[in-house]
Order: sequence, then structure tokens, then C-alpha cells
Amino acid sequence: MSTPFQLGSVPALSRSDVDRAEELRSDAERLRARWPKANVVVLDVRGRTPVPYDGERTSPSLAVRDAAAFGEEPPDGAVFLGSTDEGDYWAILDADVADGETLRLPGRFGAVVEAVVAGGEIWVGLREHGDQIDDAGAGLFTTALALRNWHRRARFCAKCGGETRIAQYGWASRCSSCQREEYPRTDPAVICLVHDDVGVNGEHVLLARGASWPEGARSVLAGFVEAGESLEACVRREIFEEVGVDVDNVRYLGSQPWPFPRSIMLGFAARASRDQPLRPADGEIAEARWYSRAEINAGFARAEQPDDVEPGALRLPGNSSIARMMLLAWAQARP
Repeated sequence: MSTPFQLGSVPALSRSDVDRAEELRSDAERLRARWPKANVVVLDVRGRTPVPYDGERTSPSLAVRDAAAFGEEPPDGAVFLGSTDEGDYWAILDADVADGETLRLPGRFGAVVEAVVAGGEIWVGLREHGDQIDDAGAGLFTTALALRNWHRRARFCAKCGGETRIAQYGWASRCSSCQREEYPRTDPAVICLVHDDVGVNGEHVLLARGASWPEGARSVLAGFVEAGESLEACVRREIFEEVGVDVDNVRYLGSQPWPFPRSIMLGFAARASRDQPLRPADGEIAEARWYSRAEINAGFARAEQPDDVEPGALRLPGNSSIARMMLLAWAQARP
């Protein structure tokens, strides 16, 4: 007998084996004493970090730096990420772009992204490379990018408009005028795989293409939670607003941080009748339709051979996205 599908594993960017060590964030003396033996994750001004690269393959580990190379104590703007058995981890944000060869690599939905190769390392983005990094690296990179993106958008006090400064080694901002403190924000967003009401897991899944996406790109539907709204109510509202479909049997699947710029994606599944007409939201959804399980599996198979993908062919979400895990789990499930 079929059972409702579930995620097959932990989403790529939800992996982490780093202790955030919150108690150390306000203990400047202890952190400074531990600094000389700490490790540093470096992000450049484009949010990329280096990983070891031999010209063909990348290492699953981040290319961290020795903290001592940055001075005797944490420099201004350094953020504390946490601790492991190997010591403390910090991040230096917005470093200069490395001077080296620029490679063009496939990114989201096959779009081209740039990566710099220099000194036996390649500087990669989290969205494109997050699934290829080990658990510790995934947690560190995700946290560092989330803090970077929050601080870049929290430079002025919401109360008095004064300029803010990083406090608690990255985990707060303090207004230089009124001394008000704020803490890193995460915006909740739902992402929902809608399948038809045939059997337990359905025979078709509803996918859409965003108005700015390339031809062939398709994904499940998503949207931000509004003030005063439950997650389940948000799922129903967003699906109806985006494609005009009423859903039921909304159930939770899992979550994933998505620091682009500061979201957490809360994954759900829901059911809907295919008899309902699809009405893509003008200016937001370019097109939407139901896809069979065979079509989705064929799309995943084509992704393994990107050079053979024809223009306009179905392109599914990248490996770092919870959307891909949701679709994989559904495609492998029995109806």
C-alpha cells in the first residue's frame, strides 16, 4: 500500500555539524583568547567562498584560512560562526574578488555563473555549489552568507535612522545614535509541491515558470508568509493567487535556510483536482501546467547530461534547493 511521500534526506543547506556556541557571542575575552587557533571562512563581495580545486574536481571541504593571518585578534566586521572539535570558526565578509582565471559554470536552471580560479582554489556560490560541500562546510557557508546579507540590509536603525554597527560578533546590530539593538531576521516562505488527487501521491505534479525564468525552467510554487497568517493558510493563498487552484490536505515536509537574501523555505505538499482551470498570475507566473511522473523522471535524467539538453526542454531546480528534493521524493514515490 502506498504511503504519503516524504523527503528522502536532509536538504542540502540544512546540513550542519557546527555548534553555534551562542554563549560565546557576548564573551569577547574568551573569543579573543581563542582567536589565534581559529579557522576563518572568507566571502568575497559577490558572496562566494573558496574550495580546493585541482583543475577538474573540487574538494567537499571549504578552503578556510588561519585566523592568525588576519591579526592578533578578530578584525572589525568579523563574525563568529560557531565551534567544532577542530576549533572556532569565523567569517570575513566582502573580501576583494580574487585575481585569477574566470570560469563560466552552469548555475540555476542552466544559467551561466562565474567562478574565479586562483592558487589551487575556486571561488563558488552557495546556490550552485552548496550540495557539493560537506555538512560542516554547508552549515558554515550558509550561516556566513545569511549574516552577510542581513547586515547589508540593516545598516540604519529602524527607530531613529542612525547608522548601525555590528555587535556580538555578527549576531546583532547596534545603533550608533540611540543604542537600539536588532538581531538577524529570517523571512519565512512556504514552498509547496501540489499533486493531483489520484491515489495517495497523485499521478501528476503542478509546476510553473516564473516570469523572469529562462524557457524550460519549472519549479513548485512558493511565496512569503504574510503578517498574521498561518503557514497552512499561506500555502492555500499563494497557490490560489499564483495559479488559481484550490488545494487541500496541506502537510509539512521539511525546511531549509535560503539566504537569498534572508529566507527560510518551509516545505509542504498539498492535493488539488486537475479539473480546475489554471490561471497564472499576470506578471508573476509565465506559464503553469501539470506534469506526469514520467516527465519529471525524464527531466532529472536529462539533467545528468546537460550538454544534451535541447533548448526549451524541462529544466528542474538545482541540487541545493529543497524544491529539487521535494520533486525527487515525489517522482520516486508510488501513486
